[in-house]
Amino acid sequence: MSENYDVIIAGCGAAGLYAAINLPSTARILILCKRDLPLCNSSLAQGGIAGVYDSPTDSIQYHQNDTLIAGNFKNNVDAVHTLVSEAAQDIEHIIKLGVEFDRNPDGSYHRTLEGGHSHHRIFHHADATGKEITTTLRDHVLSIPNVKVMENTIMCGVKQTKTGYSAFLKTADDVYSTVNCHFMILATGGIGRVYQYTTNSAIATGDGITFAYEMGAKIKNLSYVQFHPTAFNNRQTRECFLISEAVRGEGAHLLNCNKERFMQNYDERLELAPRDVVSHSIILESKRTNSTDFYLDISYKDSEFIKNRFPMIYENLLKQGYDMTKEPVPIYPCQHYLMGGIDVNGNSETTLPNLFACGECSHTGVHGGNRLASNSLLEALVFSRHAANTIAQRLESAPADFEEALFDARLGSKHIPKGIRTETRKILQECYFVIPDKEAAAKGYQRVKEILDDLRTGGYVVDADYVLAKSIVTVAYIILGEVIK
Repeated sequence: MSENYDVIIAGCGAAGLYAAINLPSTARILILCKRDLPLCNSSLAQGGIAGVYDSPTDSIQYHQNDTLIAGNFKNNVDAVHTLVSEAAQDIEHIIKLGVEFDRNPDGSYHRTLEGGHSHHRIFHHADATGKEITTTLRDHVLSIPNVKVMENTIMCGVKQTKTGYSAFLKTADDVYSTVNCHFMILATGGIGRVYQYTTNSAIATGDGITFAYEMGAKIKNLSYVQFHPTAFNNRQTRECFLISEAVRGEGAHLLNCNKERFMQNYDERLELAPRDVVSHSIILESKRTNSTDFYLDISYKDSEFIKNRFPMIYENLLKQGYDMTKEPVPIYPCQHYLMGGIDVNGNSETTLPNLFACGECSHTGVHGGNRLASNSLLEALVFSRHAANTIAQRLESAPADFEEALFDARLGSKHIPKGIRTETRKILQECYFVIPDKEAAAKGYQRVKEILDDLRTGGYVVDADYVLAKSIVTVAYIILGEVIK
């Protein structure tokens, strides 16, 4: 079986959906979803989307400065300027599509504050902004007649052809097929599942990064990993529930094992310092107190305000046995976001022609060494629109035919050994978490290389286990390779 499309979009988060919306109605578009359509990291975003839109006391220069400071000035300044100067048009666009942001009693938009921001510029839908945005975009995409969506479909391989790209797919009922396109957009999200503990959903295994890497696209700064300081810490689940930065923005305090505030000992911005600073401070305080017990406390605020401002967080914490209106809740840093990825230019095009990357899997350079809160959804929108516009300009000159690459589902008859992903996650967690251990990273790199060599040459069946394991191990290999340089 094979089918041909003008554009194939791998990923169903904000970047992939918004790209589809901005592509011409004449284009034949296929969206690939590894799991169910609603499952994506974008939908988990709680805080909001940052932007200067109808904001008389704010400016794009302020937003740009905050982004550069948070990124430790390792950002691509041109990309940052694009992000902040074009925020208004994309925020306005999604509002017209139906996204509802919270408003003040007078009807104006309510904007909250988060760590690293000098102004209240975070548009939000209570504490479930990502879900509101992706649901609205998804509903719109499903109404577009030229877009086909394939759910529960794993992309097992991608190859460059003379006319574009071919992707090898496997559906949930074990049907293999090949699809071909002139243009491909990788919007496959982050790499959270490379770690033992992450705020990311189950789909975040770095597949798009791996496929781009295998085809020879440039991967940049993959070791720029962000650890969110306030993930709920029940010490049990791999997927850690995030307690939004906006909680600190509304005045929550960080407490150590003695229930004492400590950020004043590390940074004058206290709880509103950028994420990397707060995470680093928690680790240093953990070493000082010889304890990993930390808490976030906003219980001194009015209980009705807390419930109305953070309804999802409040309900989720209640299910875990904590009432945030009455008591501190346990937190600890865990893997949250990737600032590096598939290197792209200002139009989101990779170093391979007509291969684009958008959202968390891409490296636009916007975030530098540390992402400013609520810039991720904005990046997904702004740069996926650039990708769509670039493709639209090239559609008329695309070839009339489609070359199809050959794939083999069965390199051999055996399945991969058990425990590969578990071992790799343990290596990353122990040697590259908040404060890196370079000696451990060097040893981990050698072991990960051995695992990757075996996966590449071992003659394993190309099934879901194989694809996800190879992605996780490849990402770990690239990260650790950068760390030990």
